[in-house]
Amino acid sequence: MGVFGIVVCVVAVALAFYLVVCYNRLVRLKHNIKAAWSNIDVLLKQRHDELPKLVTTCREYMKFEQETLEKVIKARSQVSNAMEAGDMAGLGVAENFMHNALGRLFALTESYPELKANESFMRLQSRVTSLENSIADRREFYNDSVNVNNITVDAFPTNLVAGWFAFKHADLFEVAEEQLQDVDMAKLFA
Repeated sequence: MGVFGIVVCVVAVALAFYLVVCYNRLVRLKHNIKAAWSNIDVLLKQRHDELPKLVTTCREYMKFEQETLEKVIKARSQVSNAMEAGDMAGLGVAENFMHNALGRLFALTESYPELKANESFMRLQSRVTSLENSIADRREFYNDSVNVNNITVDAFPTNLVAGWFAFKHADLFEVAEEQLQDVDMAKLFA
């Protein structure tokens, strides 16, 4: 084998090594996205389980606020449906609806001092608020993982390997535009 043969072999081995490295990186990114989504999924399910308890506790005190309680129940259902369908855009909309419904519910509790004094309600409110904060943190991590994946799938020459092995873009978990705006506190108390 001559010099040309050796060069061809070295280039072929280097190319094969590069393809393996690219493929493994794409696989790792795909699994990071799945892991990040699993973390969000667990938190959403925990919140899903806590909300009926919160609504039941509030219902005992807030006889005249059925509309608000029904909005929380409807939002819970929308989040659940979007999760089951794997619809990230729908989940973002449902999360916005849930955020607004819970915000209104917690704002209305100010009018019910006996509810605010209820230990069960306070524990549930704290738990749901904690879950909301954890979901926001996990959503940020998920979106970072998706962003790294999408950049890698698009970047040359990794995009060639991604195309050959059908690696795809992942959807971001985005919130609605109105959730990014300032909260109108007067409207919450109206």
